[in-house]
Amino acid sequence: MMTSDPTPVPSAQMLTDQILHHLTHTQGRGPEFATIFDWRLAVSYTIRDLIVTPWVAGHRASRDQKAKRVYYLSMEFLIGRILGDAIINLGLDRQMDEALASLGLDKQAILEDEPDAALGNGGLGRLAACFMESLSSLGVPAYGYGIRYEHGLFSQRFEGGQQVEAPEDWLNQPHPWEFVRIDYSYTIGFKGHVETVDGQSLWRPGESVIARAYDTPVIGWKGEWANTLRLWGAQPTHLFDLHRFNAGDHTEAAKPEALARTLSRVLYPDDTTESGKELRLKQEYFLTSAALQDILRRFVAEHGEDLASLPDRVAIQLNDTHPAIAGPELIRLLMDEHGFGFPEALALARRTLNYTNHTLLPEALERWSTWLMGHVLPRHLQIIEMIDAEHRANTARPSHVGIVQNDQVLMGELAFIMAGKVNGVSALHTDLVRSTVFADLHRLHPERIVNETNGVTPRRWLRLANPPLAGLLDQTIGTGWTGDLDQLAMLAPYATDAGFRDKLRAAKRQNKVALSNGLLARLGIKADPDAIFDVQVKRMHEYKRQLLNILEAIALWHRIHEEPNGDWMPRLKIFGGKAAPGYWMAKSVIHLINDVAATINQDPVTAKYLQIAYPPNYNVSMAEKLIPAADLSEQISTAGKEASGTGNMKFTMNGALTIGTLDGANVEIRDLVGPENFFLFGLTAEEAAAEKARPGHGRAAIEKSEDMKIALQLIAEGRFGRPEHYFTLLDRTWNDDPFLVASDFDDYFACQRRVDAAYRDREDWDRMATLNIARSGYFSSDRTIRGYMRDIWQVESLIR
Repeated sequence: MMTSDPTPVPSAQMLTDQILHHLTHTQGRGPEFATIFDWRLAVSYTIRDLIVTPWVAGHRASRDQKAKRVYYLSMEFLIGRILGDAIINLGLDRQMDEALASLGLDKQAILEDEPDAALGNGGLGRLAACFMESLSSLGVPAYGYGIRYEHGLFSQRFEGGQQVEAPEDWLNQPHPWEFVRIDYSYTIGFKGHVETVDGQSLWRPGESVIARAYDTPVIGWKGEWANTLRLWGAQPTHLFDLHRFNAGDHTEAAKPEALARTLSRVLYPDDTTESGKELRLKQEYFLTSAALQDILRRFVAEHGEDLASLPDRVAIQLNDTHPAIAGPELIRLLMDEHGFGFPEALALARRTLNYTNHTLLPEALERWSTWLMGHVLPRHLQIIEMIDAEHRANTARPSHVGIVQNDQVLMGELAFIMAGKVNGVSALHTDLVRSTVFADLHRLHPERIVNETNGVTPRRWLRLANPPLAGLLDQTIGTGWTGDLDQLAMLAPYATDAGFRDKLRAAKRQNKVALSNGLLARLGIKADPDAIFDVQVKRMHEYKRQLLNILEAIALWHRIHEEPNGDWMPRLKIFGGKAAPGYWMAKSVIHLINDVAATINQDPVTAKYLQIAYPPNYNVSMAEKLIPAADLSEQISTAGKEASGTGNMKFTMNGALTIGTLDGANVEIRDLVGPENFFLFGLTAEEAAAEKARPGHGRAAIEKSEDMKIALQLIAEGRFGRPEHYFTLLDRTWNDDPFLVASDFDDYFACQRRVDAAYRDREDWDRMATLNIARSGYFSSDRTIRGYMRDIWQVESLIR
C-alpha cells in the first residue's frame, strides 16, 4: 500500500498565486494583456502541478512494491475536456471558484475554452476513458496505451443537410496536460522480408518509424492516485533524404516523414480502398508494438531479464480486435528478441493477454487478407499460422473454425485463441458471444468467456456534467455517492416525497433552460423547456436505428396535421452523432434527419408540438450538456446487435427515462430500475433473428403499418428535400430492412404515445425518474473495474 501523506489541499489564495505565477512565467503574459486562452493554460498548469505529486508517488510505489500492472490497449480514448474533471477529482471546486472569482474570471468560460481531445469516436473510446479514471480512483497501477491522433476522427459540419468532414484541429494549440517522453521511443517496422539465420527467423523490415511517448496523467477521485495515459506519436526514423532532396526529387526525399505523419494523423482512416486498409493495419500494429516493447522494457527494468514471470506482473487488456495483433507481436518479441521457443512464448502470451469483445456484427470483427498481412507484417503472418496450427493440433475443433480461413486472417478468432480471458460487456451480450459469434470456440474453451458489464464514471457523468442534480443529491443523501455510487440507493424513499420531486423537476428544468438558451438557440431552435426533450446521441449506424426514430417523427408530424387541434404533447427530438466517412447509408440517414428537420421546424401547424434538432460535431462536451437535459433516452437498437451501450447508463443516472429494446445493457437497466419505470418495445433478440430469416419481412411489416407506409411515401414524394437522395434508403427499407426498422415500427410508435401519456402526469414521471437515479449505482465503472480486477487481472489496489 502507498503510505505517503496526502498532498495538502491548497487554499483559494494558493491557487490564485499559482495561476498568476503560471500566467507570468509559463505564458509570459501580464494579467492586463491575458486572453481567455492564457488564463485557461495558467489554470491548467496550476492543476497539473497538483496532479504530478500523486502521479510520481504512484509510479514509485508500483515500482518499489513490484506490483502487478494493468495495461489497457485501445485505439480510442475519448477523454473529453480534462480541466473540469481534474478540479473535481482533486476536490478543489470550491477553492477554484473562489480563486477565479478573485481574479475576475468566468469559470465556465475558462472550462469551455479547452478543446476536446480528438482521440475517439463513440462508446468504445468513452468506456476506455472511464476505465482509466476508475483505475486511478481505485488505486490500481495501470497504463493506457493509444495513439496521439493529430486530427482524430473528424470535425463534422452540415452543408445542405449532408455531413461534411473536416480535420479536427485540437492540437493546433498547446496541450498542457501531456509530457513528451523522448527517452521512451521505439522503432516500429513494416514490410520487408523474413530470412533464416543459424536456424532462427529474422525479420528485415523494409520501412520503419519511431513511436514517441506522450504521457497524460489521469487523476482519480480524491486525488490519491494518478495513472498514465501514454499516447504514441509517429516520428520518421530520419527526416528526409538530403541527397535526393538536393537532386530535386523532393517528394521521394520526404517519404519517411510522410509515412510517420500519416500513421498518427487520423483515427479510422477510410478502409474502402487497399491503401486505406494498409494504413489501418499499420496503425494497429504501430500502437500494439510500441506498447508491448514499452511493457517489456519496464518489466526488465523492474524485475530482471527472466520473462518467465511476465504473467505474474503484467495483465494486458485488448479493447476490441484493433490491438489483436498483440498476440503474434508478443510471441515475436519473446522468440526473436528474448530467445524463447515458440511453445514457451505462446504459453506466456496467453497467460498475459485478455480480450474484450464489443460487437456481434460480423463486419465489425476485423479481418485482413493473408496477402495484406503478409505484405505489411510478414513475420507476423508466419506466427499467426503457427498459432493456428498449434490450436488445431491441440483441440478437437471443427474444420470451419480457425484464425486463417479463406485467405483471410480473422482477428476476432486470433484475439480469442490468444487470450486467457474473453469478456463480453453486458449479460445479454456475453450470452450471445457464447452462443453465436464464438460458439465453436466457447465449446472448446468453456471457462474462457466471462461477463463484465460496462459502467461509467459518476465523477464526470454526474458531478461534473450535472451540477444541479449533484447538488440536490449532496443535500439529500450526502456526498459519499461520488466515490460509491451504490449510495444512490438511499434516494429511493424520496420517490414518494413531493418536496424532493419538486426539487428534482427544478434541477432538470434548469438544465433544459441552459440547453435551450445555449446550444439549441445557436441552432435557431426555439425550444420549450416544458416539452419532452427526447434525445438520441450515439455513433451513426444502421443497427442503432436513428432511421426508426426519424420515421416515427414523420409519422407523428403527419398525424398532427390530420388532427391539428388534438391534445398533443410538445416534444423536441434531439439527434447527435457522426457517420464514418465511407458509410454511405448512415450518411443518408443524417441527410434525411436534417431535411425532415428543415421542413418540420418551419411548419406553422406543427412547430409548437414537434421540433427536431441535430447539432453538428457531437462530442463529449456536447454530451455533458445534452444528457442532463434529457427527459427521454432513446436506446432503440435492433435486439441482439448492441453489445452494451454506456450512453444508456449516463442518461439513467441523470434522471432520464429510457425507451428501448431488450438489447445490451438495456436488459440490466430495466431489471434494476423496474419494468414499470422503463418504456419497452420491440422484438427480443431471439424473435429478431427469426424475423430477419423470414423472406420479405420488411415489405410485409410495412404493408401492415399505415403510419410507416405514409412516412415512406412522404419521403418518396419529396416532402423532405429531393426524393432521389433517398431512393436507395427507401428501397433498402422496403426490400431488405436488415435491422428490422419496419418490424418494430408500430410497437415503437405506440410506445412513444405511452411516453406522451406518462409525461402528462409529472408527479409520476418524476417518481419514475427518481427511481431510475436511485437504482443506477450498479452502472459505475468502479464496479466494472473491480470485476476485471477479480475475474481477469488478479490485481490489487495500492491505496485501499
